Amino acid sequence: MAIVTPRTSASPRPAPATPAPAPGPLPGLATAAAGVAVAWAVHLLVPAVPMLTAAVVLGIAAAHVPGVRSWVRGSARPGLTLAGKRLMRIGVVLLGLKLGLDDVLGLGWATVAMVVAVVAATFAGTLWLGRRLGLRGDQPLLIATGYSICGASAIGAVSEVSGSDEEDVATSVALVTLCGTLAIAVLPLLHHPLGLDDAQFGRWVGAGVHDVGQVVATAQTAGPAALTDAVLVKLMRVALLAPLVAAVAVSVRKRRQSAVKASGKAAEKASGKRPPLIPLFVLGFLAMVGVRTTGWVPAAGLDLAAHAQELLLAAALFGLGSAVHLPSLVRTGGRVAALGLCSWVVIAGASYGGVLLTT
Repeated sequence: MAIVTPRTSASPRPAPATPAPAPGPLPGLATAAAGVAVAWAVHLLVPAVPMLTAAVVLGIAAAHVPGVRSWVRGSARPGLTLAGKRLMRIGVVLLGLKLGLDDVLGLGWATVAMVVAVVAATFAGTLWLGRRLGLRGDQPLLIATGYSICGASAIGAVSEVSGSDEEDVATSVALVTLCGTLAIAVLPLLHHPLGLDDAQFGRWVGAGVHDVGQVVATAQTAGPAALTDAVLVKLMRVALLAPLVAAVAVSVRKRRQSAVKASGKAAEKASGKRPPLIPLFVLGFLAMVGVRTTGWVPAAGLDLAAHAQELLLAAALFGLGSAVHLPSLVRTGGRVAALGLCSWVVIAGASYGGVLLTT
């Protein structure tokens, strides 16, 4: 009699878990849009607070408020990162429509030379001191750019060609925004004690305050004459964004070429593609300056572009602010604050001396 061995059925293998799809950019972009709406409301309620400043602060708050921070660091992160990079580029392009070559020439060559000297002194001094203080990554470069040119917009533009870490960008934006906001309260108090008339005060503000919105908020306290001169001088600083970005791109390209020569093909693969000498968004910025110079764009079109530019930059700054990690910032907070204070003193002192020499 044959013995039949019962066949045991093998237990079915569990199906491999399907990885959750990576979140797309829409949640983050919607979050940035909501942040812009709140920042706009804050500006309407407190006109002395520029919308761009409010956007950065709200982004930082969103990254640390319990219940919201998990969303900001999780599902919303891809879209917020996209806002901090791509929308920043478009905003910088539209920024060119605020500047015409006739505006720059109308300042006079002495003022143009003064602005160039102030920017060069601030950039070189801040970069040197930041490296001496041992700040991490590209923070010295980014902070030097923000202080010397146009705040967060310049930081975003330079970070695109330098390939800077998002946390370095966020920390630099936070510092520059904080100091620019303090300027709105501090500089008007020094107007008369420093012996400046309204036009001189406006030029001092334009040469020494970082963001365009902060310049407007500070200079308007001294009247329309101060405001006009402040905006013209500030836009001259904005015009220097293009050559600075091009210079950084050349420096990055040379550094990568040196790495390739030193380490061979492995370094070439690691270095990635070479950055263009003049990034596309900088060419767009210069093109918009040329369009503005022709006078072809009607006033209504310029106003629409200005509103669009502010909204785009606000969304980008909310995205950058949401990348700030305060515990990490605290670890280097003393050195970062020291650099910010020293750079503020340098640009305020250099621009004050320049205004006295040229007016």
